Amino acid sequence: MKLLYLDCFAGISGDMFLGALIDLGVSEDALRAELAKLKLPGYTISTRRVVKQNISATKFDCIEASHPVMKHGHDHRSYTEIAGMITGSGLSENVKRRALSVFKRIGEAEAKIHSVPLEKIHFHEVGAVDSIVDIVGACVALEILGVDEVQASPPRLGSGFVETAHGKFPVPAPATLELLKGLPVQSSNEPVELVTPTGAALLAEFCSRFGAMPAMSIEKIGYGAGTRDLEKTPNVLRAVLGEATIAASSDADAVAVIETNIDDMNPQLFGDVMERLLAAGALDVFFTSIQMKKNRPGTLLTVLCERNDVDRMAELLLTHTTSFGVRVHETQRRKLSREIVKVATKFGEIEVKVGRLAGKVVSRSPEYESCKQAAAKAGVAVKDVFNEATRVAEETL
Repeated sequence: MKLLYLDCFAGISGDMFLGALIDLGVSEDALRAELAKLKLPGYTISTRRVVKQNISATKFDCIEASHPVMKHGHDHRSYTEIAGMITGSGLSENVKRRALSVFKRIGEAEAKIHSVPLEKIHFHEVGAVDSIVDIVGACVALEILGVDEVQASPPRLGSGFVETAHGKFPVPAPATLELLKGLPVQSSNEPVELVTPTGAALLAEFCSRFGAMPAMSIEKIGYGAGTRDLEKTPNVLRAVLGEATIAASSDADAVAVIETNIDDMNPQLFGDVMERLLAAGALDVFFTSIQMKKNRPGTLLTVLCERNDVDRMAELLLTHTTSFGVRVHETQRRKLSREIVKVATKFGEIEVKVGRLAGKVVSRSPEYESCKQAAAKAGVAVKDVFNEATRVAEETL
C-alpha cells in the first residue's frame, strides 16, 4: 500500500502541499496538462528551488497572467460555480470527486460560520485562482503518485492575527478552526498563520490518521516551501512517501490511558464505577490486583478512552472512588480492521465479528449475545451455537 506521511511541523497550506508532492516526483508538465482540463483561464504555474533555514525545498507558485508578481486574489466565486467548473472539466472522476469534496468541506464550514445555505456561499480567498489550482492540483498530484493512504502529524497552528476578507481574526481563522474540528492539532509560538483554510481542508479530506510516523518503508522524501520566512522554524512541509508495512496497514489510533491505585475502597463499589465509566464512553475498564506501600493489597484501576474524554473520565474517577489523583498518558493502538457480518447456521443467522489485516481475514468471532439469543430460541447450549457459527464463518468468510 502506497503511504504518504505529512510532517506538519510548520503547518500546511495548499502551495506547500503541492510543492512537497512535486518534490516527491510529480512532473510539473503532467500537473499543468491536467490542470488545463479545468478550463480556468488567466494563470500560469511554476516551481523553483528555495532554501528555508538551510532546508532545500520546492516552492510552488500560481501566478495570475495579468499581474507581473504572484497574487493572492480575492475573486468571489460561489460554491455552485466552482462545483460546476470541476464537474464539467475533463479531469478524472476520482480527481473530480476529491476536489468537490474538499470544496464542499470549505463551503459547509463557511455556511456554518455565516449562517447561510451552502448554495449561497461565495468563497473569497479560497475562491481565488491560486486556491482553486492548489486544491485541484493536490488531488491530481496524489493520483499521479498513486497514493493509497495519507497520514499526518498534528499540524502546528501558529499564533497572532490574520487579515481575511471578513476582517481581522485571531489565528487560526474561523474557517480553518471549523475545518480542523475533530482533528488533533498543536500550538506554536510562531506569530503567524501556519495552517490556512486550504491546508486544513486538504488534511481533513485526505488524512485517515494523525500521529507519529507509521511503520513504513521509506522511498522518497519531499519538502514543499511556504511563502514566509519564520523566525524559529523552517517554513516547509515534509512529505514522506513509501510502502506501508503490515502494522501500518492495520487500523491504528492513539488513546488515553488513565490509571489510579486504590487500597481503601469497598470492593462492592468497583462495579458501580466500571458501569459509570463505560456508560460515559470509556473504551475499556479493568482492574488489576497490586501490592501497595505498607504491604497493603490494592487495585490498579485502568481506563482506556478517547483523548478528548480524559477530563470527563478523570472527574468520574475522582468523584466515585477514594482516589486522590490519577495518572494519564497516551498510547498507540494497532487494531484489525473489523466489521460485523451475519452467517446462516442451522440455528438461524448469527452475528460474527470479522477481523482483517491488510485486507486478509485473520479472525472470526461469533458475537456472544447473538449466540445466546439463538440458543434460547432453539433450546440448546450457547456453546453449540458458538461452535456452529465458528465453523460456518471459517468455511464462508
